[in-house]
Amino acid sequence: METCSEVMAEKPNPGTPSDSSEWLFSFGVIADIQYADLEDGYNFQGSRRRYYRHSLLHLMGAIEEWNKESSMPCCVLQLGDVIDGYNAQYKTSEKSLELVMNTFQMLKVPVHHTWGNHEFYNFSRDYLTNSKLNTKFLEDQIVHHPETVPSENYYAYHFVPFPKFRFILLDAYDLSVLGIDHSSPKYQQCMKILREHNPNTELNSPQGHIPIYPEASDAVCLAWNYSDALAVIWSHKCVVCFFAGHTHDGGYSEDPFGVHHVNLEGVIETAPDSQAFGTVHVYSDKMMLKGRGRVPDRIMNYKKEFPF
Repeated sequence: METCSEVMAEKPNPGTPSDSSEWLFSFGVIADIQYADLEDGYNFQGSRRRYYRHSLLHLMGAIEEWNKESSMPCCVLQLGDVIDGYNAQYKTSEKSLELVMNTFQMLKVPVHHTWGNHEFYNFSRDYLTNSKLNTKFLEDQIVHHPETVPSENYYAYHFVPFPKFRFILLDAYDLSVLGIDHSSPKYQQCMKILREHNPNTELNSPQGHIPIYPEASDAVCLAWNYSDALAVIWSHKCVVCFFAGHTHDGGYSEDPFGVHHVNLEGVIETAPDSQAFGTVHVYSDKMMLKGRGRVPDRIMNYKKEFPF
């Protein structure tokens, strides 16, 4: 990635690593912006305050800091729910998305967008596929085996920002009743799964999101098939870290296989006098998350038998 090669020329000072560490590259992380042109409100349970308008100012502040960092990130990961579902109710979805995406244009490096449930509250999958939230053009071009070619609107890809480090963006709502035509076979398949496994009377209950490790997430936000996802990750000894949003309060744990699970604190529930984003500095033997505001600093060592 050209941006990364330009960053490499700078002399970084991202933290205080041990003398044996070699700084390689950095990337930014932010989650759950959930912007809407609304007065402050509350979460699904009515227990936590949400700052709908101020979330855009938080994003602006994060971009301003990333742009002036001495070790500027080579890219930023936006972990989903970029605008709030309330936009659909007030018919402001497109306007709000445009405002947020125009704000992201102030950033000097590429942004990789993941899709969360709030994207699908506002838009169909077809709309998202043709929107600025589709950053699949940033993927590494590879030759697919004929049997593994993804469907046109399946949103997942991977890229290598630095040699030996591969980032994979997952399509967590590929099987979902959200964002697809109600007359489609896939909708019927997903509704059948939902009715079989969802004990809630309200099928749109927030019980089930994207985080996949129980020790790093509350039960509400844990993906239903988290054990399947963990089995895949644990079958590959090279996995270093899994990033997700959605918990809003954040969470962290290192699993028994040495994989770090980071659930980032959400912008939407961050008070105006704080912040919620971070920069991850990647070294030869560890990753160091430098958090801002509600996001704490973390040191995440690699498994000792697999140094980079």
